[in-house]
Amino acid sequence: MTQQLTTVAPLSHRDGGATAPRGAIAQRRRRRIRFQPAWLFMAPSLIILAVFVFYPILRSLYYSFFNWTIGAAHQQWVGLGNYTQLLHDNQFWNALGVTIEFTVASVILLLVLGFVTALLLLRNSIANRIVRSVLFFPTIVSFVTIGMVWKFLLDPDIGLVGGLTKAIGLHPVDWLTSVHLALPTVIFVAVWRSMGFAMILFLAGLQNVPAEYYEAARLDGASNLQLVWNITVPSIRPTMLFTTMILTIQSLQVFDLVYVMTDGGPLFKTDSLVNMLYRVGFQNFQTGYASAISWVLFIIIMIVSLVQLRLFRFNDVD
Repeated sequence: MTQQLTTVAPLSHRDGGATAPRGAIAQRRRRRIRFQPAWLFMAPSLIILAVFVFYPILRSLYYSFFNWTIGAAHQQWVGLGNYTQLLHDNQFWNALGVTIEFTVASVILLLVLGFVTALLLLRNSIANRIVRSVLFFPTIVSFVTIGMVWKFLLDPDIGLVGGLTKAIGLHPVDWLTSVHLALPTVIFVAVWRSMGFAMILFLAGLQNVPAEYYEAARLDGASNLQLVWNITVPSIRPTMLFTTMILTIQSLQVFDLVYVMTDGGPLFKTDSLVNMLYRVGFQNFQTGYASAISWVLFIIIMIVSLVQLRLFRFNDVD
């Protein structure tokens, strides 16, 4: 009898131990289902994002499968017809080439000039602070304003650049109507406007590089060029990735500067993808075709961003 009681006791103990985890799991489930007040604070922002961002994005995808025209009584379903039409549209390929040329040239120039300027202005002196402020000032001005100012400055008849050209005895150049100079001029204005932004980002990265790395390298006899290439560049790789991605996305979506300065001319030599999208969607009212262009641009941006993430990948040990 005693042996039987001692045998039953551990069983009841094991049963109690088995019910305890089930109670804890049920309590965790109730805690998980319980309403979180944080959603009330997030609700206004989520509603705004849903109405003005996510819904238009999904709606444009829906439009891209139709021959959607504003004001038409019937919208014809064409499936992938808008996308196949893009493959045979010379204006699309021209706009894509202009956009790629603008992006490659402006991003490379901004990375190089921003990095070099950040290195030169790294020391936190009063003179460097003033120069930093002067270089960063155009960044806070909109592209529309910058484009209007430079369009006036580059006017061959009444512009400051044309006046200076006449003053030194040269013939004024019509920068924005030349088929060879219009795109380089727009690239120059875009780089001038955004160089301060790239400089500030690189300054933030450079100031986080430990000074001990440079001291140890100098003790080993490293030159200034070796310090930059072997210490500075690897140390700011995350900053370089962020800067490259932001500048690339910004350049691929260029519109306002082109629209104000050249409106895609002359002869579509500065016609970007977004400028073509605006013309097709808001001037020709071909909403379906314009939506297809926007989604192709979205896919291009995604692919370029993934490639950049792959090229600039870094490990935690870095």
